[in-house]
Amino acid sequence: MANIGFPKGFIWGTATSSYQIEGAAKEDGRGESIWDRFSKTPGKVGDGTNGDVACDHYHRFRDDIALMKSLGMQAYRFSIAWPRVLPSGRGKVNPAGLDFYNRLVDALLEAGIEPFVTLYHWDLPQALQDEGGWTQRSTAEAFVEYSGVVARSLGDRVKKWITHNEPWCTSMLGYEKGIHAPGIKDFRSALAASHHVLLSHGWAVPVIRAASPGSQVGITLNLSPAEAASPSAADYDAFRNHDGYFNRWFLDPLYGRHYPADMVADYIKAGHLPAEGLTVVKPGDLQAIAVPCDFLGINYYNRAVLRSDKVPEAENHPRTVFLAPESEWTEMGWEVHADSLRRLLTRLHLDYAPGKLYVTENGASFSTGPDAQGRVRDDRRLAYLRDHFLAARKAMDAGAPLAGYFVWSLLDNFEWDRGYSQRFGMVWVNYETQQRIPKDSALWYRDVIKANAVSEP
Repeated sequence: MANIGFPKGFIWGTATSSYQIEGAAKEDGRGESIWDRFSKTPGKVGDGTNGDVACDHYHRFRDDIALMKSLGMQAYRFSIAWPRVLPSGRGKVNPAGLDFYNRLVDALLEAGIEPFVTLYHWDLPQALQDEGGWTQRSTAEAFVEYSGVVARSLGDRVKKWITHNEPWCTSMLGYEKGIHAPGIKDFRSALAASHHVLLSHGWAVPVIRAASPGSQVGITLNLSPAEAASPSAADYDAFRNHDGYFNRWFLDPLYGRHYPADMVADYIKAGHLPAEGLTVVKPGDLQAIAVPCDFLGINYYNRAVLRSDKVPEAENHPRTVFLAPESEWTEMGWEVHADSLRRLLTRLHLDYAPGKLYVTENGASFSTGPDAQGRVRDDRRLAYLRDHFLAARKAMDAGAPLAGYFVWSLLDNFEWDRGYSQRFGMVWVNYETQQRIPKDSALWYRDVIKANAVSEP
């Protein structure tokens, strides 16, 4: 075994989101979110559950912080529930909602854990969705108002801010595919939503900086490193389209390159945009979206291998890229491929030159539970994390400016359209009793943090 060290000052943490763990859905003036409405619509969540109680973190946050401290966590990435702070999305502030997050931040700092705050992790106030949600420019304006309220309340203590978590999921899963809230299936609406999410980010960054002097502000994208299954032109075009749809559509405007012209042409050809293109873009929007940020957050889970169904027989190229065997997939149905994290971080460094990178989410769903002795021997998660940490270190050796790593997730929790059927946590949660049991992966991670190093087999 060789110990692979990380630089001094590298941040090790864990991550959660408000709707997935907080519960207390109707307490202390919290308004309804789109996930409250969506999860209670029959057929939308696989196991018919919702986040009304979840991990009851709203009432148990001090115990959860004590647990994080015992595991040596240096930082905690959590999200603010917009409808807990502004029940109608704008206007009247709910003091009890802000007070919860003030107490949470104070308790984290007292425990020596740095707060990384995500302002939007998908729980849009239902009142704004009733007006059209992210398809409307007014929602971007409301987000700026909300960001200012939170930053003015917490900004004297919180110095790391993330505007949005995974704009692709917000727009494409929520408005194109309809498998996330608000459950709309309309590609034009999804493209409008993607623009307004990015625009709200660009508008909010200077507001956050003004309210939280000396802070660092960024955004988190879920990215899908992709490759063509063969050298054929058809497979390459499938790769290009996927990379544009999933990655470049969000990366390019954030780094001043506008929306990718090839994708605009594809969407016009497919009828997803009118001939004049993305008409929701107004003068000054692209400059606002490209506001310089202090870091880029990356959520990585799996790669994509693109195989076109249009490969001519004359181009009889062997399919040279194969996916891992089924035994190497997580219970979410995602291939385990750690080296693609190395490739992704290196590509971002070379193509976009972000000043700083964080892995803001990475983890695996395995349902291993407590054995007769009460121990959770989640060996597959432990191996998954080890291999991904080592892949990230290789990217750093190649120059990628990675400054920290947040494991998803601290707790087993409500996994969106999958309900409670998937367990990503390093800590086992008994949803009936709310008992927490650190899994073997959590105890191993504690040792990694203490050593600031990973043992390479």
